[in-house]
Amino acid sequence: MLRINIAALAATVALGVLTGIASQASAQGVTAYEGARVIVGDGRVIDNATVVVSGTKITQVGGAVPAGATRVNLAGKTVMPLIIDTHVHLSTTRDKLVTDLRQRAYFGIGAAMSMGTDKYELLDMRNKDTPGMARFFSAGMGIARDEGRPAVHQINSEAEARKAVQTNVANKVDIIKVWVDDRDGKFDKVLPSQYEAVIDEAHKAGLRVTAHIYAESDAKRLIKAGLDAFAHSVRDKDIDDEMLALYKSKPNLVVNPNLPDRGMKQDISWLKASLSAADYAKMEEGNTDRPRQQAAHGIQARNLAKINAAGVKIVLGTDGNRAWGPHEEAADMVAAGMTPHQVIISATKSAAEFLKMTDTGTIEVGKNADLLILDADPLADITNTRRISQVIMRGAAVDRSRLPN
Repeated sequence: MLRINIAALAATVALGVLTGIASQASAQGVTAYEGARVIVGDGRVIDNATVVVSGTKITQVGGAVPAGATRVNLAGKTVMPLIIDTHVHLSTTRDKLVTDLRQRAYFGIGAAMSMGTDKYELLDMRNKDTPGMARFFSAGMGIARDEGRPAVHQINSEAEARKAVQTNVANKVDIIKVWVDDRDGKFDKVLPSQYEAVIDEAHKAGLRVTAHIYAESDAKRLIKAGLDAFAHSVRDKDIDDEMLALYKSKPNLVVNPNLPDRGMKQDISWLKASLSAADYAKMEEGNTDRPRQQAAHGIQARNLAKINAAGVKIVLGTDGNRAWGPHEEAADMVAAGMTPHQVIISATKSAAEFLKMTDTGTIEVGKNADLLILDADPLADITNTRRISQVIMRGAAVDRSRLPN
């Protein structure tokens, strides 16, 4: 017969209250997080708020603390929804993918969309509510011309383009990804007739299409062909009035600006406690001023400022596979001209909508208790998203004693 030491259990819960940390045990009951500034994720801010969590869900925002609730004092702290990264390239083995998702949880990332380089046999891991792990979404195997990349569908005809979409549909991917880029003239580019076939076939199946692009000329034709989203913004030049008008003509179009490295030496000391000495030293080695990279960043930063001012829907995404990348991207987006609050919305509510996640993205009654608790206000300085006090994922505290590996 199972025997429970009631005294020991009570002492454990009491310790959690005294230290202000919601334990796994208390998260299964009712917990009231009191006194924080709450950034809802939809543009609203609530000061000195109480967020009540029962099990995995938010049951109250504001008002009195329910009788019997475990009380957690968050005075002086800021709470925002967990960040969502809409563009990554995660590992392609099961063990490493688990590590990727655990590392994202550690950094306050609640979900990530892997964009077109995934093995179909790993798609059973998608959108799972696994404790301590971010949720995983996938574009399956994306579509490109022959670039020598077996991880994607390499097509050379409209028929092959449609077949590639059908294979992805059969594997129930979340979105279709197509690369429209000649990689500085190294490869043939997916032709308009081919990506038009991709878009048509995907839409017949009820799936959206997102495109990796580089050139403004391709972006214009893709919008006219009915594209749903851009996985990068225009990178070859400052966009012209026609391009801006095309963006504005499609109110449901979503743009992931995916800004490149700024090419400037930056303070990365916030990562030192999380990374190994060797990994941190390697990052510092590459942390230099690079004028050519600064010029490339400048084009994309100016383009982001233009489309943001025009009201184009923007979501945060990082590319690559750096678990902490969204914190860097957020700072880059602010440096490009977005306000901290606009960036937070792009990384929470708008990103959740893009991934069709209806149970997260804002701090509201009925949503998952996905809370990023910060020691300072990111509306005052966006780099404060890095000052993580706690990560609460679906009502349970994520272990942040060390970075999973």
